[in-house]
Amino acid sequence: MRHLLLSRLLLRRSSNPTASHHLPLLRALSSAPSPASSDADLRKYAGYALLLLGCGAATYYSFPFPADALHKKAVPFKYAPLPEDLHAVSNWSATHEVHARVLLQPDSLQALEDALATAHKERRKLRPLGSGLSPNGIGLSRAGMVSLALMDKVLDVDVKKKTVTVQAGIRVAELVDALREHGLTLQNFASIREQQVGGFIQVGAHGTGARLPPVDEQVISMKLVTPAKGTIELSKEKDPELFYLARCGLGGLGVVAEVTLQCVERHQLVEHTFVSNADEVKKNHKKWLSENKHIKYLWIPYTDTVVVVQCNPPSKWRSPKLTSKYGRDEALQHVRNLYRESLKKYRTETESNDPEIDKLSFTELREKLLALDPLDKDHVMKVNKAEAEYWKKSEGYRMGWSDEILGFDCGGQQWVSENCFPTGSLAKPSMKDLDYVEKLLQLIEKEDIPAPAPIEQRWTAHSKSPMSPASSSEEDVFSWVGVIMYLPTSDARQRKEITEEFFNYRSLAQSLWDDYSAYEHWAKIEVPKDKDELAELQDRLRKRFPVDAYNKARMELDPNKVLSNAKLEKLFPVLEPVK
Repeated sequence: MRHLLLSRLLLRRSSNPTASHHLPLLRALSSAPSPASSDADLRKYAGYALLLLGCGAATYYSFPFPADALHKKAVPFKYAPLPEDLHAVSNWSATHEVHARVLLQPDSLQALEDALATAHKERRKLRPLGSGLSPNGIGLSRAGMVSLALMDKVLDVDVKKKTVTVQAGIRVAELVDALREHGLTLQNFASIREQQVGGFIQVGAHGTGARLPPVDEQVISMKLVTPAKGTIELSKEKDPELFYLARCGLGGLGVVAEVTLQCVERHQLVEHTFVSNADEVKKNHKKWLSENKHIKYLWIPYTDTVVVVQCNPPSKWRSPKLTSKYGRDEALQHVRNLYRESLKKYRTETESNDPEIDKLSFTELREKLLALDPLDKDHVMKVNKAEAEYWKKSEGYRMGWSDEILGFDCGGQQWVSENCFPTGSLAKPSMKDLDYVEKLLQLIEKEDIPAPAPIEQRWTAHSKSPMSPASSSEEDVFSWVGVIMYLPTSDARQRKEITEEFFNYRSLAQSLWDDYSAYEHWAKIEVPKDKDELAELQDRLRKRFPVDAYNKARMELDPNKVLSNAKLEKLFPVLEPVK
């Protein structure tokens, strides 16, 4: 609807106001003396008038729309005319968006089965959408989507077995709330709680903890609704090969309608946050990785600061001081000062005296700072150093329930790339995880990349799901490393420039991947536009994942590719008939 309104606005502007501005000119031309008003002169002056109109229109369309139009430029006729029932769907960071004529929301298993059977019969696309949070828009399809937002019920809780069965459209936050009264919770969490459970398990989401696997390992059974074979019940006992394949199936094998998850007792954690450096991390890494239930590092480019976040049950700590040395205002003071100084440089002193600055959180301040000059390396370095100071004054402990402690404010809209690679075992760590980040930081400085903080590093145990980036038959520990660039502006040109710089940054990181057997998170992998790069990516994926087995299952369960989209087809092309 947004683009429909914009297109109508464009048509009104082009047909009325602009033309009326030039009526006096046309009248003047038509009332000129007879000798000067020959047919040739009239054509010449009419051409001038049309040229003026064209220049005016070109100038109008050269400027981006205001903030509510996000990153879209006004392109004549691109969005017009649009049907009234068109659905505009974008991911959280507005980096991927589609306009679909079909967006179904079944409210029951029967309705979902009927929708897929009809789509199969009519050979129509119906891609499972989830909550659409994935940074790469893996659930989006212009041809048609199905959302399980209305299928969000908790169906059964078995307190004795510590299991829960839910409809796949329930969001993680809602599920955790429902489990609370039963004294249960999920084993681990990703940073955000807004995922639908179906999408949460399908793309290989993960938390952190070297003994804790990605979330697909929490699945013990599921109902998979397929276009060709209807509803299939899968578990370790019922068709185990397809079960493990479908646990991280990217929505390409069927729509997960119901899922049973293994839970754990609801528990509290003590979070210890402190600032370290690369040398200290190297000395203690093996011990920290082994001794802490949850751990992550936040590396800050262009500084020697590493923020270490450890989370453990309260019983492990001996009466930790649950307060920080500094208060919130003291921790934020350096960042606020930098923001005020930067406002004087980039904007006005009046803005720098705005009392509202004191009400902003750290992530809000960082976003506003970066928005002033997001691609200037020296400016980004100052912001990163201010962030390092913030963390130094935020050291300390806090205690809370696991679902509260393990969340993380990722900041605003952003481009993100995250890869996963094996790093030995807890008994024999290879230390490749630290080596990778060290080389990445060196490349950032060598190439003058305006890389903001943090580079987030987490760990998980292996997964038995063959399509998981952490799949392994060995007791491997996997490291997950994410790089980001924030999109702190709605200006179309600036977003485009940040996007280009991010892909340059990502390409820099990619130059390291082969040496570490690193592969991208399915929700964050971007499909190359270049044909040679795409072919290289397809070959690379075949070396790591059972692509033929995955495609064979796709063709059996969805021969008309109802559940597919352009991204899946490019990542997993069926090169020849799958037998």
